[in-house]
Amino acid sequence: MHPETHLALHRLRAAELRAQAAEHHLVSQAKRPRNIRTRVGWTLVEVGLRLAAAPKPVPAV
Repeated sequence: MHPETHLALHRLRAAELRAQAAEHHLVSQAKRPRNIRTRVGWTLVEVGLRLAAAPKPVPAV
């Protein structure tokens, strides 16, 4: 294959891939609803991690 033809095909394919990536990025952002269920779930995970990571010292009797 002639180098110029190969380069032209490469540039065309690269442009197609960039367009697909941009489209995928827009679609994936539109599919991410920040609903209350998601926020509450992550808040519970954060609270659980804090409780598990920081044991409280037992007072001496």
